Amino acid sequence: MSGTEVFAEHRSLLFTIAYEITGSAVEAEDVVQESFLRWTAVDRSAIENPRAYLAKIVTRQALNALRAAQRRREDYIGPWLPEPLLTTPDVADHAELGESLSFAMLVVLETLSPEERAVFVLREVFDFPYVEIAEATEKSVVAVRQISSRARAHVRARRPRFDVDTQRQRAVADRFLTALQGGDVQSLMDVLAPGAVLLSDGGGRVSAARKPVLGAENIVRFLLGIAQKPLPDMRIEPASVNGMPAVIVWSGDRVDLVALVESDRDRVSAVYLVRNPDKLGALGRP
Repeated sequence: MSGTEVFAEHRSLLFTIAYEITGSAVEAEDVVQESFLRWTAVDRSAIENPRAYLAKIVTRQALNALRAAQRRREDYIGPWLPEPLLTTPDVADHAELGESLSFAMLVVLETLSPEERAVFVLREVFDFPYVEIAEATEKSVVAVRQISSRARAHVRARRPRFDVDTQRQRAVADRFLTALQGGDVQSLMDVLAPGAVLLSDGGGRVSAARKPVLGAENIVRFLLGIAQKPLPDMRIEPASVNGMPAVIVWSGDRVDLVALVESDRDRVSAVYLVRNPDKLGALGRP
């Protein structure tokens, strides 16, 4: 098998590692391309485990990209949300992958240090051995075990796991979206959890809430305000984005907004709106 064929065999894994470390599909693609160039330049005759070697290259490149991005994000206007990624509806059926790709999880991962994030992704999502993670992150095995334990505790404290199946999530999301499109205030209040939160990412490029919108009543008021300002040639399409129920709002042939809905059992617990045009390019591609 040629080097290109080996890389192609692992490309999906490598992209997912890069995406979950950086939170950006564009940066993940750049990382994968750079990793491919590095892969083709090495002597592969002595490489016994191509998967581990490729994961090491991608992890190091993704960490470099994340560190650079974090400096830029310090000046970001409003909440920073991950770049939305179109997924097949059944990706959520893969428990670990579906959870790790979700917006809620990626938002939590933003609170980790770059090293904690990389170790968490490699260990908790893809079950890499500590030895391979240590080589990829240039840490000792003892240090990696400590980082892994710390990151896992941090994530669990902020992201409790709930047994909510995909069909149930979609049903709750459909109730919410139907009520929103119909302007049904009472139904919106009924389907939103009292402590729900809405995060809106415009990046200073377009209109968006610059602070989290907290509580069902405030969220309803905010969303109905948006609904009263229809876009030119607007159409709304249901979609699966990051393994979560979502809608993509189009204005003509341009994606204007993607809204993701997270549910906790029978109510919507969070709504994520991404409007920053720099993060919507991939959603508009055929």
